[in-house]
Amino acid sequence: MEEEKSHQSGLNYSLEKISAYSNLLGRDVEVILLLPPGLSESSMKYPLLLLNDGQDMEKLQLKSTLEDLVGNSAIEKIIVAGVVAGDRMQEYGVAIKHDYLKRGTQAKAYASYITTELIPYLIYKYPISPSVQNHVVAGCSMGGLSAIDLAWNHPDIFQKVGVFSGSFWWRRRDSNSVFYSDQRDRLMQRQVRRSKKKEGLKFWFQTGKLDEQNDRNNNGVIDSIDDTLDLIVELTKKGYRPFHDIQYYEMPEGTHSIETWAAAMPEFLRWAFGK
Repeated sequence: MEEEKSHQSGLNYSLEKISAYSNLLGRDVEVILLLPPGLSESSMKYPLLLLNDGQDMEKLQLKSTLEDLVGNSAIEKIIVAGVVAGDRMQEYGVAIKHDYLKRGTQAKAYASYITTELIPYLIYKYPISPSVQNHVVAGCSMGGLSAIDLAWNHPDIFQKVGVFSGSFWWRRRDSNSVFYSDQRDRLMQRQVRRSKKKEGLKFWFQTGKLDEQNDRNNNGVIDSIDDTLDLIVELTKKGYRPFHDIQYYEMPEGTHSIETWAAAMPEFLRWAFGK
């Protein structure tokens, strides 16, 4: 992978950017890295957080949050790779099938890029632990849907996944259709239901009670919470254990916003990388 770099020192963590053309995606892909201090002097191999929507890392306050948590010994030092999004509605989604509006048609290519191009390059170029137990993938909204789809289909690469306000409404049929069914048509829930358990995976989900106002089934619970809880039910049916394999973090004042996800970030990082 040929690279173009710009390097800027931070207070503790440093920021580095790499850019390379991906034949799989047919575009230049920029990846923003957050690197712990003392990288060149250390023989350590660091855990990896791969983050969708890397262009939002600054708004998510990820650098300052990392520095606070690492500085207070709340989490171990990690390396973060944030992939700057291209066409989110095509590259994110569920790789096995596009949605009813034919969005997500490049989700399979995006998964291939992450697993066959980016991750091998990062492990080769940076002191990243080769152990799958130290590889975490995360994302917000559509990026969260993409993150869990990546982990579910590639448990040999990622063992933990964090999802902030995941787009688990993603479906193969319009919900206004008389033939629509939550049970049959939501794609991530359907994929889990039809798959075998993937050993070793652990899941962290965040929702906000103010994520949206839609309530398809008129049960008094907004769809984003219903869709997330229904996915958790499917995971428990596969044998994943709540509080051990699955963590659910519901924010009473949480909205579908970067500000809410930034506020939830410390909780996620402590779960994923806590000492």
